[in-house]
Amino acid sequence: MKVVHIIKATRVAGAERHLMTLLPALKASGVDVTLLLIHEPGKPVDDFAPEGVTVVRVPIARHLDFGVIGRLQTALRQIKPDIAHTHLLHADIYGGIAAKLARVRRTVISRHNDDQFRTLIPMRIINNLLWRLASAGIAISESVRQFCIRVEGVKPEKIHTIHYGLSMPQVDRREARAKLSAELKLTPDAVILGSVCRLIAQKGLVYSLRAFARLDTPNAVMVIAGDGNLRGSLQAEARALGVAERVHFLGWREDTAQLMAAFDVFVAPSLWEGFGLVLLEAMAQQTPIIASNVSAIPEIVLHRETGKLVLPRDPAALTRAFNELIADSALRRHMGLVGQDRLETAFSVERMTEQTVALYERVMS
Repeated sequence: MKVVHIIKATRVAGAERHLMTLLPALKASGVDVTLLLIHEPGKPVDDFAPEGVTVVRVPIARHLDFGVIGRLQTALRQIKPDIAHTHLLHADIYGGIAAKLARVRRTVISRHNDDQFRTLIPMRIINNLLWRLASAGIAISESVRQFCIRVEGVKPEKIHTIHYGLSMPQVDRREARAKLSAELKLTPDAVILGSVCRLIAQKGLVYSLRAFARLDTPNAVMVIAGDGNLRGSLQAEARALGVAERVHFLGWREDTAQLMAAFDVFVAPSLWEGFGLVLLEAMAQQTPIIASNVSAIPEIVLHRETGKLVLPRDPAALTRAFNELIADSALRRHMGLVGQDRLETAFSVERMTEQTVALYERVMS
């Protein structure tokens, strides 16, 4: 079975990180995999290279560049895949059209998010047409699947939920904690509430800061790793709340696993999430989670088992959750262990790969 995956990438984020895991696993299972990487000039995304997978780079001049359809069509005719599998909007549109022109008989769409721009009438029309052309679809969560059915008009039998899978080595928590404590000059009794994400409105970090400011726990600190257009305003918010000295903005970091292992609690106050791969990364390091009860998050975080779920945009609810886990180290430890076990059983790479191959086989039959 020969499958071509198509995606436009300008950076390595959730969907790209997913493919970094999925494509080598598919190859190991016997699927002949090629990645068609649509990229912009000056943005080569050199760090997006799934291990052992052939990558064919296809340039795109700008967001609206219909010439890329011909370039994709040429590549597809040379590869002659059984299935073209597209990811994200540009690949869904340009790749879907190119696949039909190249006479690829079967196409699969992966929907990685339920972003609100997809509710706009023009996007509903475009996506409805794309789904009519597709052989099948994958939603990365049941929340996203229901969005596609409700908003994009997908027939329920055409789209299937396959959660992301993750395999991440466990880091020594004591060593990770000692390293971060030395870097930030933390006291031995510090309780670290940590987040790793883009600093954008969707991630809801302003509510974390407001909840943190309500704490009456002087040894609690907040660590935020990531960057984005709200970094300046979030730093200003921390100063205005009087907690700037206990909130550490680290910027982009490569040592995500080490940070997760160093945190006492991982905090994800998102307003919505298509999935939330970072939650699996926290679970891999036995770190309990406090997160918003929205979108796909309840499919990952089990309330009072692997963490705490709270209403979005509710600093008071976040503060209560912070207080509960700060005060109970045994509960944190228990939730972390349950989370790691849940990762290994419900979100393994093997499970994700088997479900994806099974879908391909149904499409081929």
